[in-house]
Amino acid sequence: MTDIPAARTTPAGPLALGTHDVEIDGLNQRYHVAGNGPVCLAHPGGPGIWYDYLRMPEAEKHLTMVYVEPVGTGGSDRLPSHPDGYTLDRYVRALDGLREHLSLPRVYLLGHSHGGFVAQRYAITHPDRLAGIILYASSARTGPEWAAAAGQALEKWAAQHAGDPERKSVLTAWETAASLADDEDCTRAVRGLIPFYTVGYWQDKRTWKGYLESLRCAYVRETNPDGSPLQAPFLDDREALRALTVPALIVAGQYDPILGTRWGRELAGLIPDSTVAEFAHSGHLAHLEQPAEFADAVSRFAGKTHR
Repeated sequence: MTDIPAARTTPAGPLALGTHDVEIDGLNQRYHVAGNGPVCLAHPGGPGIWYDYLRMPEAEKHLTMVYVEPVGTGGSDRLPSHPDGYTLDRYVRALDGLREHLSLPRVYLLGHSHGGFVAQRYAITHPDRLAGIILYASSARTGPEWAAAAGQALEKWAAQHAGDPERKSVLTAWETAASLADDEDCTRAVRGLIPFYTVGYWQDKRTWKGYLESLRCAYVRETNPDGSPLQAPFLDDREALRALTVPALIVAGQYDPILGTRWGRELAGLIPDSTVAEFAHSGHLAHLEQPAEFADAVSRFAGKTHR
């Protein structure tokens, strides 16, 4: 993977290749531009995972990818209420400020995992500002049924890998996810879960080792700015998505244990103008496990809907 050249917003413009900073709502927002073609903003997951795991060199051959460092991560500022206040609406506001800074009436928006929740919330609230959305490993809802399905997937995985040394670290990462307290805890948990989240890890551990070492995660909480819990349910966009007018590409890995084809197909059944791309040899990270096929699906979607 090639590095994005270090640059800042200059007279060359906010979409010049490289790294840029812009002030939105009084906070620094960092983003990175790479590639060529229709502009696609890419929002990472977590929340709190640093953007660089989402680099898509194959997709950059067809799209101008604008990789967002969400507030609270990397070179972007933290909220004054940090670690609290990192709600979907807060991320949506930052995304719209960035789109306005780019002086683009419409963009494509790709959201991965928790970033998919952000992307669909943006589509619901600002449909006129999108050429299309790519919901990558996302879901219309979370809650007890979703959590139970993820727990069952973990039990099945643990039984299949009973003799593997990584099994213990995966189970520890899962069990401690609710008690994280700082950036180091979050980073350790995210790295620990990758063997569970992917298929490719087991086929090429040496390559994935370098990937694991590069993963970083900030400790942020999806609470109100004062630290009080959000009103339940955290996510249930089913009714709003039925009325969505934005073209959507739904991307799901066949072996994704937390946001796989079950949830992708539900999204597709809700969104009127939707296309599904399922990846038979991928888990939660299809852009790394099947990069060429992933880029092909995304570029074909953009080519079909770009106007």
